Amino acid sequence: MPLSLESQEVIRATLPAVGAAIGDITPLFYRKMFAAHPELERDLFNRGNQKQGEQQKALAGSIAAFATLQLDPDPARVEAILSRIAHKHASLGIKPDEYWIVHEHLFAAIVEVLGEAVTPEVAKAWDEVYWLMANTLIALEADLYKSAGVAVGDVWRTVRVRERVYQSVDTVSFVLTSLDGAPLPTFRPGQYLSVGVKLPDGARQIRQYSLSSAPSQGDWRITLKRVSESLGQDGAVIPAGEVSNFLFENLFEGDELQVTTPFGDLVLSEEDGPLFLASAGIGCTPMIGMLSHLAEIGDQRKISVLHADRSAASHAHRHELETLVGSMPSADVYRWYEE
Repeated sequence: MPLSLESQEVIRATLPAVGAAIGDITPLFYRKMFAAHPELERDLFNRGNQKQGEQQKALAGSIAAFATLQLDPDPARVEAILSRIAHKHASLGIKPDEYWIVHEHLFAAIVEVLGEAVTPEVAKAWDEVYWLMANTLIALEADLYKSAGVAVGDVWRTVRVRERVYQSVDTVSFVLTSLDGAPLPTFRPGQYLSVGVKLPDGARQIRQYSLSSAPSQGDWRITLKRVSESLGQDGAVIPAGEVSNFLFENLFEGDELQVTTPFGDLVLSEEDGPLFLASAGIGCTPMIGMLSHLAEIGDQRKISVLHADRSAASHAHRHELETLVGSMPSADVYRWYEE
C-alpha cells in the first residue's frame, strides 16, 4: 500500500528537517530504548557497532531512504533496501512485537529533538511512513521464516564443532554439525548464519558469519578473523572483534555453539552468464562458498575471481582458492597483496 497523498505532502515538506536532525534522533532513540530495555543492548544489538555509531547510521540511512522513495517511488530500490534488512532481522529472530518497542522510543526521540515542529499532522505522516516500512518488513520476514521451515523468530539451534582449521595466521574455520548427526538445512551459496555467544561479562552477543562451504555437504562451515584494536583513517579507535576473538580463542572440536538458520540475499546468481567474484580480506568467505558449489556442480561458465589482501600469510583459504579455481577450466584468479 503506497503512502497516502496527504502524508506524502507532509513528508515532502518535513523531510529536509528530519533528515538534517536524524543524526541527533537516532543516537537518542537508542539511548531511550536501551534505558527501557537493557536486555536488548546486552543480548541482541551489536555492542561494537553501537560504540562506533554504525548501527545509528544504518537506521538513519534506511529510514531516510525509505521515506524519500515514498515521494519518488522506485519499487526495485525499496525491495533492495528492505530485503537486506529483512534477512538480517530474520537471522536475529526478530518478531513483530519488537517493532512496537522501536516505534515507541523512535517517536519519543523525534519529538524531543524537533519539539514543536512535530505537529499532529507531522506525527501522523511519519507514523504512517514508519508502519508502512515496518509492516512490509514484518511480511518479508514472515515469508523468510516460512521458507526456512521455522516458526516466526524460532531460528536458533545448537550445533557441535566437528573440525577447527587455521586458514591463515589470524583466521580459523569451524565445521559445524548437528547434535544427532542429521544433515543441517541447506542454504544458498553466499548466505550467512548468526552465532550467539555468552561472553565473560554475561552479555549474549550475536554476529553474522558467511558460510564458506558448499550447501550440499550436510554440514556448515564458517570462517572468522581475529581482529585487534586499531585506529581508523580518521583517528577513531576501531574496537577489537569481541565475538570473533572470543571464538578464535575458546572454540574447539567437540564444543557446542548456538547458531541460526542461514539467511542472506547476497547470493550466487542462478543465471548462466560470466561471473566476477571480487573480495578483500575476510570478505573472501562467501566467495569460497560460491566457488565450492560451482566446482562441485562442474560449472562451465567464465569465472573471474579477484581478491585483495594484506599479504599471502593473511590470505584466508589461499590454497583452497587455488585448488577450486584450478578445477574449473574457465576460471581465473587474480590476487593483489598490499605487502
